[in-house]
Amino acid sequence: MGEVALSAGTVEYEDTGGDGPVLVFLTGLFVGATLWRHVVADLYRDHRCVVLEMPLGAHRRPMGADADLTSAGLAGLVREFLRELDLRDVTLIGCDWGGAQLVVPAEKRVRRLILLPQESFENFPPGVPGNLAYLASRVPGALFLALQPMRVRGLRRAPVNFGLMAKRPIPDAVLDGWLAPVLGNAEIRRDVVKYLRSTRRGEYVKAARHLRLFDGPALVLWAPESRMMRRENGIRLAEALPQGRLVEIDDSYVLIPEDRPTACAREIRVFVADS
Repeated sequence: MGEVALSAGTVEYEDTGGDGPVLVFLTGLFVGATLWRHVVADLYRDHRCVVLEMPLGAHRRPMGADADLTSAGLAGLVREFLRELDLRDVTLIGCDWGGAQLVVPAEKRVRRLILLPQESFENFPPGVPGNLAYLASRVPGALFLALQPMRVRGLRRAPVNFGLMAKRPIPDAVLDGWLAPVLGNAEIRRDVVKYLRSTRRGEYVKAARHLRLFDGPALVLWAPESRMMRRENGIRLAEALPQGRLVEIDDSYVLIPEDRPTACAREIRVFVADS
């Protein structure tokens, strides 16, 4: 992975290079860049695929002690990243973490927006896993204790862990990579706690109101079977975006790139080509 120093700290990213349309993929809470491995493998030959490892628990480089890791601060980190790599006419793609909604419409480098199942409207924190992490962040040391079952591979598929995130088992080697930083590094946990403690209910309601100011093409790629990210919110997001279009992917939960990577890549390819 490459890395770049930003005001919040050094972030890691993957960049396939190339002259095709620029796709920037964001990661989510305890979900690392390898979420997008199959999608990138499908798209990289005719797109430049850049995957940014957001500092949300799967990142290996702790942020600075004074870093702004609020939702707005993380959206600012994405904007700074786009400037540092001089990425233009970007298709910004977010899954799980709802921050892609906060990056637009202020960032003119973003031409297109793709929103996969993620925090939106009143749905924060989302579902049982999201609520448990949110509550654990309120008590010193509680997040460390709450994460200990993740050390046992057999418990990771429980509904309170990744069982509601992906319909199919995520390979243990992939989950090992996502969880190792937050399980093994107190500074990584500090970053996650800062984000969780600073995020407020209602932030994504406000973000949705601002989506009407984004005048670029937008695709909402949603999973109607997900019990964490409500089906109706996909419909509402598409309606909030002036050029929004909804495509539903069945047989998947939140992590469509894990459950249905071929369908995910196909819809991204078609959307970018047509817009």
